Amino acid sequence: MARAPFRIAGTEIPAGTRKTVEVPVAKLYTHTPLHIPVEVVHGRRDGPVLLVCAAIHGDEINGVEIIRRLLRYGALRHLKGTLVAVPIVNIFGFVQRSRYLPDRRDLNRCFPGSESGSLGGRIAYLFRTQIMENVSHIIDLHTGAIHRFNLPQIRAELKNPETIQIAEAFGAPVILNASLREGTLRAYADSLDIPVITFEGGEALRFDDVVISSGVRGIIRVMRSLDMLPQKASRIKVTKRSEIAASSAWVRAEIDGIMRPIVRLGQRVRKGQKLAVIADPFGETETALVASVSGIVVGMNNLPLVNEGEAIYNIARFDEIAEAEKAMDYFRSKMDPEATEAVMPVHPWDEQDK
Repeated sequence: MARAPFRIAGTEIPAGTRKTVEVPVAKLYTHTPLHIPVEVVHGRRDGPVLLVCAAIHGDEINGVEIIRRLLRYGALRHLKGTLVAVPIVNIFGFVQRSRYLPDRRDLNRCFPGSESGSLGGRIAYLFRTQIMENVSHIIDLHTGAIHRFNLPQIRAELKNPETIQIAEAFGAPVILNASLREGTLRAYADSLDIPVITFEGGEALRFDDVVISSGVRGIIRVMRSLDMLPQKASRIKVTKRSEIAASSAWVRAEIDGIMRPIVRLGQRVRKGQKLAVIADPFGETETALVASVSGIVVGMNNLPLVNEGEAIYNIARFDEIAEAEKAMDYFRSKMDPEATEAVMPVHPWDEQDK
């Protein structure tokens, strides 16, 4: 018996086909209509329905490129289940190169939304009713904010065994056991018992090929773990388990000034260690920024001009920090640009299954 068509936003996609669906959102002042583009790959055989979405913050563009590359992956022709790919959720912010909606609301604080609420509430309502509530698993792609770079990492609340499964399958060097925040896509998905993980990597308005490559690989690993793609020997097989961080802490600037960083992303630090120096333009006053906890730096501010209270370093805390450091070293060795070709082709979508 043939698999039933997949229905989304009033459109049917027959089994064994793929289709781009334009979900109408709103109109600009010029009366120009805006749509959320959704690519659906509906396999011939039954399986999970995986949503991969990006740019819920409009300036976080690494995820857009991750999804573009994912959709060109040749093995999708063997897909079991359904892939729902949404490269740009916040179409308003993306057009304006802004994190926010035109009314300055954060779309990722508007869920579950309202059919008659604010613009953010209406888009959240549309997204959850037309897309989210049709899926079984979610990977939400994010980056750091402007001038803030995040080490590739998974954030998830690790209570649901299926969430733990896909978080570990992704293969990022760090899994941060992050509590849910009201109004987020992740919190709403969790309320529906949909396993959901957030991938963080890179910074806003910048492409980073290491982050993009690790994102593509991670999604493919998750799809293999869910039996959506063939289970066979693969050059992207995970051989080192991710390390789970129980929490993280931001270290903030104590004074205004010009920052000179000492510690870099992915580096192990101990409590009290000097991370950076902040000084006035003349060098008359100089203050050390020190680590408030021991752990590994998973996020940092790249802008040298800082204000008092500004978040500068994000340090993840681990029970076994030595093991976490090994995970970082392993990740760096595999994602080294000179080693990338030996691990997996730079463009996995061009690889032909044999």
